[in-house]
Amino acid sequence: MKQLFTVTTLILLSLLTFISCSQAADSSKSTEIVPGIPVKNTVTIVDLGAKTCIPCKLMAPILEELKKEYAGRAEVIFIDVWDQANAGKAAAFKIMIIPTQIFYDKQGKEVFRHSGFFEKGAIIAKLDELIGK
Repeated sequence: MKQLFTVTTLILLSLLTFISCSQAADSSKSTEIVPGIPVKNTVTIVDLGAKTCIPCKLMAPILEELKKEYAGRAEVIFIDVWDQANAGKAAAFKIMIIPTQIFYDKQGKEVFRHSGFFEKGAIIAKLDELIGK
């Protein structure tokens, strides 16, 4: 019985080591959470919301303006997490409420996260800070 426990423990430890090493190797390959996000070598803001949620509706015109104002300097991406085509993306980004805005630097590293309505001036300040780095 003691030998069976020892063998089982060794197998579990080997599996955990293998999984841990596999995850570490995979994390160096890509910083993408979902394909194309964050955008390579570009400051990126991802707004996860829904077209029918009230604060998200208030964010929509701000995001459209920013998309035009920052064209070529930053990517502004909206994901409707209630749309079936985007099923699972909320979990991939580990959000709990909508809207949630996630900012990535040029290297694709998440540097800031905000939940709820985010006013345009604050978004501009964060984008300018990231673009200036």
